[in-house]
Amino acid sequence: MKLTYKILALSLSLAVSTASAQKKSDEAPKEIAGLRAVGSPSNPKVQMNWSRYHDLKQMEQFYKDLQKAYPNLVKCESIGKSYEGRDIFVLTVTDFKEGNPDRKPAMWIDGNIHANELQGSEISMYTAWYLAENYHAVPFIKELLKDKVFYIAPTINPDSREYFIYNPNSMHSSRTGRRPFDNDGDGLIAEDLYDDLDGDGEIVMMRRKSKTGRYKVDSENPNRMLMVKPGEVGEYEMLGFEGIDNDGDGLVNEDITGTYDPNRDWGWNWQPNYVQGGALYYPGTLPETQAVKDFVYKHPNIAGAQSYHNYGGMILRGPGAADDERFYSNKDVQVYNAIGQTGEKMLPGYNYIVIHKDLYTVFGGEIDFFALTRGIFTFSNELMTTYKLFNEKSEGGFRQSDEYYEFDRLLMFGDAYVPWKEYDHPQYGKIEIGGAKKNYTRNHPGFLLLEDAHRNAAFTIYHAYHMPKLEVIEATTKSLGGNLYEVNATIWNSRIIPTHSDHDVRMKIERPNHIRLEGAQVITGMQVVNKDFNETKEQRFKPEQIEVATIDGMSAVSVRWIVKGNPNNAKIVIDSLKGGYLEYNLSSI
Repeated sequence: MKLTYKILALSLSLAVSTASAQKKSDEAPKEIAGLRAVGSPSNPKVQMNWSRYHDLKQMEQFYKDLQKAYPNLVKCESIGKSYEGRDIFVLTVTDFKEGNPDRKPAMWIDGNIHANELQGSEISMYTAWYLAENYHAVPFIKELLKDKVFYIAPTINPDSREYFIYNPNSMHSSRTGRRPFDNDGDGLIAEDLYDDLDGDGEIVMMRRKSKTGRYKVDSENPNRMLMVKPGEVGEYEMLGFEGIDNDGDGLVNEDITGTYDPNRDWGWNWQPNYVQGGALYYPGTLPETQAVKDFVYKHPNIAGAQSYHNYGGMILRGPGAADDERFYSNKDVQVYNAIGQTGEKMLPGYNYIVIHKDLYTVFGGEIDFFALTRGIFTFSNELMTTYKLFNEKSEGGFRQSDEYYEFDRLLMFGDAYVPWKEYDHPQYGKIEIGGAKKNYTRNHPGFLLLEDAHRNAAFTIYHAYHMPKLEVIEATTKSLGGNLYEVNATIWNSRIIPTHSDHDVRMKIERPNHIRLEGAQVITGMQVVNKDFNETKEQRFKPEQIEVATIDGMSAVSVRWIVKGNPNNAKIVIDSLKGGYLEYNLSSI
């Protein structure tokens, strides 16, 4: 009997422990020895190394681990397939116990549309990780996830991300997707790819000694090639990236996979390939692009968006083309400026600029699709800049920058370059191959990645925080006699971003905000245009549901209903696609 009792007691104890563990799956992890660094989770449930670049298998494991660790904060889903059949995953991050996620103002984040721009995926994942791991530790994050929802797509070009990591590439390839084309018009497809001559996994440069060469070796850095001055004798000619003439047409590396640009395939101001290189046949040619579009159309609650690229240290806003400047009103630009200029403080070395004015013209870009097709306030950050190397501005571009050679010498100890070595080339004869590794210059060195990940994540969190937050700040009822009552309400948007961009209002992209009085017999409804002079605008149809075009940032709107019968049991419903959904009971007055 004693043995039976002990077994029963042990079973009950285990059952209670298991239930308790399940109950606490989303609770804050216990503190461990040591001092928590301010701003970082003390004991994360999901251990991640943010100073490296992850392949697709590792990324998918991260999605599963984060969802398992925080099932009430993180959900993972595939929104479509890539050209080669890989899943395009989106992480939804919010407090699922607080409200309907589809009715919360949403922030879209994506990265890695260009395959060689790896950091966008890492920073996107870091954002999801930081939000989930700090939900219990940082009250700001907890409140944010009650109010807002994040849709995070770490890579929208999974095929070429994997190809870049596991196949020989230069720092500039593979930028495109994996759909092959006959780029040189010889009837063959992708028959002259890059060739890794020495089998080291890097596509670097080829040089050959020549009496008429215009280059020489830098006497202070043997990895670097310098163009000689006029009148000076050179010793080398540069032959381009590693490769051979695979198809015998006298050209090297002229028919690589792809060559289209996934960021020229979107639906606003798309131009054909002869105008905008890389545009392919029509907007949405690519399955990856189409998957993102479909998701965005199905989620009209998306009020803010962020895309990550590299290189240059830029916080970009649209438009991509000068003729679209007319769609950016002063009201919308003020919102962009308020967020973008704060971003310059948060991201040292980054500049807030306009794409077509300060960079180059882009037709059919993702940023214009979000901003002008959907009315979403959108930024695109160009990650990594020479400023981060020595915390000072540089006048040079990244290809020939002195800073990168000096940074490699002082902080990378020669790890960033392949030393020049001899090679017998089938066409060029004796040559030498060497130069920057594929994951240097454009992509962050590991120890710089974590800092930039946090700063950029903080910028998108700041953007998300300033998506609309609506609340009823005043509601009154009064008797008019004859069993008629007047109901007044003031709805306040306490954040910078309006419920509809000015462009959205003018183009009628999304329906207006609906402010309804439910549970009362409404005789007439109106928007109060000027309280002081009692100026109103009547809602002629469906008077119980007043349509308000937008509620500006840091602004309020007032509405009024005349109802028959005492409205004490009625409620005010704020129904805004991008501003959220809330109810206010008049009985609480």
